[in-house]
Amino acid sequence: MIVALIIACEVGFWVLLAVGLALRYVAKMPRASVVVLLCEPMLELVLFVATAIDLRNGAEPDMRHGIAAAYIGFSVALGHQTIRWADARVAHRFFDGPPPVKPPRYGMARAVHEWKTAARWILAAVIAMALLQGAIWYVGDDGDVGSLREWQTRMLFMIGINVVIALSYTLWPKRERSDSATG
Repeated sequence: MIVALIIACEVGFWVLLAVGLALRYVAKMPRASVVVLLCEPMLELVLFVATAIDLRNGAEPDMRHGIAAAYIGFSVALGHQTIRWADARVAHRFFDGPPPVKPPRYGMARAVHEWKTAARWILAAVIAMALLQGAIWYVGDDGDVGSLREWQTRMLFMIGINVVIALSYTLWPKRERSDSATG
């Protein structure tokens, strides 16, 4: 049931996003668009409650509960950014909006951009880890929580990857090629 609910939440996210953007640009109803887009966190709440009920009803904690925690963490930390990303592209491609702002390509500006991106992914992982820890406490000593601890380790690994990527842009900033080097 949890895996089906995760899939339904993901589909629901994109459906709500499409409806919200259609309301904003096609129906010219920006307030209704905001209301629809603000419904998106309800999906995570439903998934959170369903996962807690599943664990409380005696389900053995396993990979699906870890995926649920990761999904919720990523939706909370990255959902707003994803909505802004899609909004900018839909506005530009279909409704004569300005072109989306591209991230900086070189130097410390790129490093700052990479640290901001890493911060969002780190926040997602920390939220997932907190939810997993809550599930571990919720299950208590009666259940096998090894898979939940494995998911916490995966989230630590993700934090490490994002820090390494951002750090690499800081230590070795990409430089713009000069005309003499390319000619």
